[in-house]
Amino acid sequence: MKEYWEIIRELREDRDIKQYAIARLLGTTQQMYSRYENGINEMPIRHLRTLCQYYNVSADYILGLKKEMR
Repeated sequence: MKEYWEIIRELREDRDIKQYAIARLLGTTQQMYSRYENGINEMPIRHLRTLCQYYNVSADYILGLKKEMR
């Protein structure tokens, strides 16, 4: 089972989006977003919600609880 930070990295990379663009969407710095993707810092729920809406996937998918995106 993948960790959420691996999944958010895959979602971003599959769409050829840079970390700074996602960081701007979340209202944080690229450095902090990088720490989320590397599993160093826990991502706040408000960011999880924003990423779910942005990527059009369920929270269960990002959290690794479901294999289906929706």
